[in-house]
Amino acid sequence: MSSLFSLLLPKTFISFRCHSVTRLRSSDAARTMSSQSSQRVFQLRQDPLTGNSEWIIIEDNDQPGASTDGLLATTSYLDMLNDSRRNRAYRLAIEKTITEPCHVLDIGAGTGLLSMMAVRAMKGEEEESGDSKGVVTACESYLPMVKLMRKVLHKNGMTKNINLINKRSDELKVGSDIASRADVLVSEILDSELLGEGLIPSLQHAHDMLLVDNPKTVPYRATTYCQLVESTFLCNMHDLQNNEAKTSDGVRLVPPGLESLFGIKSQQYSMHVDAIEKDIKLLSEPVKIFEFDFWKRPESNGELDVHIEAITAGSVHAIISWWVLQLDSEGTIFYSTAPRWIDSNSEIGVRDWCDHWKQCVWFTPGAGVSISKGEKVHLHAAHTCTNILYNLKKTKSLTHEVTHSPLSTGDLHLTLPPERVAIYGDSIYRQSLFEATRKALQGKSYPQCLVIDDSLLLPLMALHKSNRSRVLSLSPGLQDNAARYFEAIADSNDFSKDRFEYFREGKANLAKAYPSKIDLLIGEPYYSGLESGLPWQNLRFWKDRTLLDSVLSEDAVVMPYKGVLRGCAMYLPDLWKSRCCLGNVEGFDHALVNTTLGGCGDLPSGKDSPCLPFFIWQCGETKKLSKEFTVMEFDFSKPIRGPCSGEVQIEFIKPGVCHGIALWMDWVMDEENSTVISTGPDEKYWKQGVKLLGKPVTVRVKGPSSSIGIQASLDLSSNSDLIITHTIS
Repeated sequence: MSSLFSLLLPKTFISFRCHSVTRLRSSDAARTMSSQSSQRVFQLRQDPLTGNSEWIIIEDNDQPGASTDGLLATTSYLDMLNDSRRNRAYRLAIEKTITEPCHVLDIGAGTGLLSMMAVRAMKGEEEESGDSKGVVTACESYLPMVKLMRKVLHKNGMTKNINLINKRSDELKVGSDIASRADVLVSEILDSELLGEGLIPSLQHAHDMLLVDNPKTVPYRATTYCQLVESTFLCNMHDLQNNEAKTSDGVRLVPPGLESLFGIKSQQYSMHVDAIEKDIKLLSEPVKIFEFDFWKRPESNGELDVHIEAITAGSVHAIISWWVLQLDSEGTIFYSTAPRWIDSNSEIGVRDWCDHWKQCVWFTPGAGVSISKGEKVHLHAAHTCTNILYNLKKTKSLTHEVTHSPLSTGDLHLTLPPERVAIYGDSIYRQSLFEATRKALQGKSYPQCLVIDDSLLLPLMALHKSNRSRVLSLSPGLQDNAARYFEAIADSNDFSKDRFEYFREGKANLAKAYPSKIDLLIGEPYYSGLESGLPWQNLRFWKDRTLLDSVLSEDAVVMPYKGVLRGCAMYLPDLWKSRCCLGNVEGFDHALVNTTLGGCGDLPSGKDSPCLPFFIWQCGETKKLSKEFTVMEFDFSKPIRGPCSGEVQIEFIKPGVCHGIALWMDWVMDEENSTVISTGPDEKYWKQGVKLLGKPVTVRVKGPSSSIGIQASLDLSSNSDLIITHTIS
């Protein structure tokens, strides 16, 4: 699945290949390398609980202690290999395309599944013709995956049949890496948007340097489609200004005239739109947009103008897009990422739920574009090497012009994920934060407030609620952008700029720089960059609070007051199927990858599946089987003293099959427990952690039934991860 430009890596990792010790940032690591001559990769790993980064070394060997299991367990490889519809489509297309011994190039080989399919297809032809000139070159740039692929090839007796090269495809050279240009290209370097993994640059280089003229390819072609929709849910994920106008707290993150200061990135956003089908009103028929032929060199950029007729009246809040893959040249083998309401009437058929490919959403500006039935709107679509972009306007009248303040320059623009935009526009959430801030400020005459996370709301609420307060913000993820942002909106929110300061010197220097004690230490907690992480990684708030204990006054208020790790037993058949252990994949043994790729189910003794972050509401069919329960509590009013642990026996309220445990954080904002912000499965704007069981368990409410116990431990003082185990009796 790796390509010229991107890999399916956890977002907390940055990886590159290096042959020189000078590229390391750690002298200790450099000394470790200097005695070795084998291939190495340096990977930047960030600790979400501290915000600190470190370089780790990945060796091209299998020495004890050199396991890279943790690097691949959070990727989408396992989910992809469990997609039986995808695997079958590729197998049929490869068998149909490779009709004689030839040279096959596999770009982004992953575990080697497509390469092995190609070898098998050629072996059949070789036996019939007596020719043994067929060869497969597998190109895979990510070293941990290369090491895993070697094992898979060995297990399936394919080591001698496949030439595995640990390079990017644009590093391959005919005459040195490969003897000749390839006759056939097989590849799977597609993301939910289609182009995000570097499909176009990879194909361009392959056609220029690695393939014969008029090569055969699998896939043969990809076509993108889109559809105009109305959806309040999707509108809330980008239209903060209009949602703010309905609130009464007096705080404005997007003041009128300063719209360009704040927003979401102009890009397609992947999500499972089937999960919100009831909130979606279709305003147009599907429209074909771009077509990309794998068998010829693609252009880097393209544009298309199309007029779309509305099938009903409404407001276009978003454009939903997907793609259809034609795998063979005759057009008989297809794979589609379309929503179910499209595929249900298609010859392609409805695919099983999977997480590695979703649909994409493009948000239209503001409150959307209002259209009448039969009216036509003008859609301008454009693609770059890695993105597809849209612009929508009425054919008769342009959308309203937006006025901009002189301060609205590009370097002031803050971009947040759509879920965070929706949270900040949610009146209930804002009211909860406002009430908690009001209580925390009670009785404090000239409060010194310290915001230690990346919250945008809390500094404004503290300044708004007390005109004598002074707010200091660390904004570790937003940094100077936050300072410029608050300066730009100060007048609109009626506070003087000298009451707010962004501290640039870091937490460790705060005590020296500010001898006066802090009266109020607050956070949502929210750290920019951790949105796709596990919910308890926001316990970084407690780590920061502990480090800053010396700057707090004796009667200082810490908000939130405590964090509560909560859980619920869940029926998750679709998620389980996508993450379960592999066995035979289209005739090839993949059982040995299960531990490395983070599988659940039939794992070796002592091995366990990882806890992974998901929007549970997007995980296909789901159902709560138990009461919500508390696993652990964390008291933020005191510094971290040592390890925390918890244990609970699950009480089931519904019969069914339990596939796993959903885990999340509830943030108790005050000592009286009067304001609690939950991030559980019912809250669609937060991800939950999911711990899949060793095997699904059938539970009953009445009569004999299996019992499940949960044990958890967490040692924040040593920066260890949350350890979740379960017992079944």
